[in-house]
Amino acid sequence: MTDSGILPIILYVVLAIAVLGVLAAVFIKTRRTKDSFTSTRDANDPAPGGGTDTLERPGEAPPRSQPAPPAEDLDGTASVEDDLTGLEQLEVEAPEPVAGRLVRLRERLSKSNNALGKGLLALLSSDKIDEDVWDEIEETLLMADLGTEPTMQLMDALRERVKVMGSRTPEHVRELLREELIKLVDPTMDRSLADDRHDDRPAVMMVVGVNGTGKTTTVGKLARVMVAENKDVMLGAADTFRAAASEQLATWGERVGVPTVKSDVEGADPASVAFESVKAGIDGEVDVVMIDTAGRLQNKVGLMDQLGKVKRVVEKQATVDEVLLVLDATTGQNGMAQAKVFSEVVDISGIVLTKLDGTAKGGIVVAIQRELGVPVKLVGLGEGADDLAPFDAEEFVDALLA
Repeated sequence: MTDSGILPIILYVVLAIAVLGVLAAVFIKTRRTKDSFTSTRDANDPAPGGGTDTLERPGEAPPRSQPAPPAEDLDGTASVEDDLTGLEQLEVEAPEPVAGRLVRLRERLSKSNNALGKGLLALLSSDKIDEDVWDEIEETLLMADLGTEPTMQLMDALRERVKVMGSRTPEHVRELLREELIKLVDPTMDRSLADDRHDDRPAVMMVVGVNGTGKTTTVGKLARVMVAENKDVMLGAADTFRAAASEQLATWGERVGVPTVKSDVEGADPASVAFESVKAGIDGEVDVVMIDTAGRLQNKVGLMDQLGKVKRVVEKQATVDEVLLVLDATTGQNGMAQAKVFSEVVDISGIVLTKLDGTAKGGIVVAIQRELGVPVKLVGLGEGADDLAPFDAEEFVDALLA
């Protein structure tokens, strides 16, 4: 064979070796696996996939965390991988000052379509209050989701005070109604949030509630409130069942400038994510760790059990200082049923009532507090980022009667 015939063969062999080398490199790279959740899942959990628990810290790449030791409820470990490659950085927003938010929210509440205060004022100001009027008053209270027992209590108090009152001018009636409604809402309840850091660890808050109540959004809004109070906050995206829930929470974190611990795989073990969130909060010496949990339907026993598991796993390294139940104020008595079931699974310490404007009925505040024995601590009155404020009994009643 001539030299001219051998040369093409050599070129083909060299080219083939180069192609095989490239393919081998690609194959080896795709074989690399990341640290994954290895904890045993409950039978009712979705099938797991490989994934990582990522700490997203706006503006900078955080130090790599070490794998956490196994908890009793976990048969393995969940690792944290801090990879911010490709993370879109959003401009950190400055939350509106607390005082400004409170004023604006109270104005919105006073302008909302509340039939409770206005209806009662009209009835009690009638020239003649006979049994028919009292029946209308009772109906108004019940339709406002006040609940049977509080309605009877308020009816008895109103009957007695109207009987001894010399006049029924609008001013007298308003003051009478204001005093009795404030008693029902109970201003003596402690509505402060347990968000003060302990000596050696952060305060830990869990936020629970069914899908559609605005739970994840509430976590983001509350983070804004805490940032406005100069607190160092970390978010934990333990709602691993709802599509894009982790990304939604991480976006809130980016907007307000706080880190989010999340898994990169939908359906990861929520207890593992919650555990790693608290561990990262302890290592980072933050003030508050807020854990967003899955929006479990109250009739799914297995999922409610999983919620209890999340709390138990977190408490292997830190106590849960606050458990906030988020309820949609427009759901009325259906929200009451949800609240009862959640309170049986975890110790609810406070209520967040969202959508408390428009069609919401103010009586739900009294009913939910009576049923659970815990206070309404926060109210939401819209979709805006700063539409969340502390609940105040007297100002709430004043807004209803405005």
